Amino acid sequence: MKQEDGEVDRLVRARIRGLRLALGWSLDDLAGRCYLSPSTLSRIETGHRRIGLDQLTAIARALGTSIDQLVEAADDDVVIRPQHDEARGITAWTLNHEDGPHGMTVAKMRITRPPGEVGRDDLRAHPGRDWFTVLTGTLVLFLDERTVTIGPGQAAEFSTMIPHGFGALGGPAEIIGIFDHDGQRTHLRPVSS
Repeated sequence: MKQEDGEVDRLVRARIRGLRLALGWSLDDLAGRCYLSPSTLSRIETGHRRIGLDQLTAIARALGTSIDQLVEAADDDVVIRPQHDEARGITAWTLNHEDGPHGMTVAKMRITRPPGEVGRDDLRAHPGRDWFTVLTGTLVLFLDERTVTIGPGQAAEFSTMIPHGFGALGGPAEIIGIFDHDGQRTHLRPVSS
């Protein structure tokens, strides 16, 4: 969805004010850091003055952010909807996703498949590394011929070139995982219809 210029302008002004307040800075504090007068900064925040590119650059630098972050489109959908994969016994919520081959994805996953139902054909390998921490329950990590049990508060990190899979011991297990591009495609793939 393309945002209108007025919406972007309003959003940028709100972000400047929000970041300034989050840092605990007054108009005078921010004005001194970006070499603008407090009245100019006030008029920028309230929409009574247009923001010049040179001003936006100085304000972004002073706030410790980038112009890109100040002007990026707002995401209207704030609800994170789960992806259910009944066959693999996994429900996943993608919490953060960075596109591209070097991007990382953070996801919360609920694993329900018991370890006894995970067979050799279920183990997958892909380039990269996976990292996760167990929030609740007990997760069984299958690494080729090896079986590793991971409990709440424990974490694991491993080469994903080893065929691997997951099972939940004694009931559902919930994890937070960080996946590289290949891990995201393997573990968080959309469910086929």
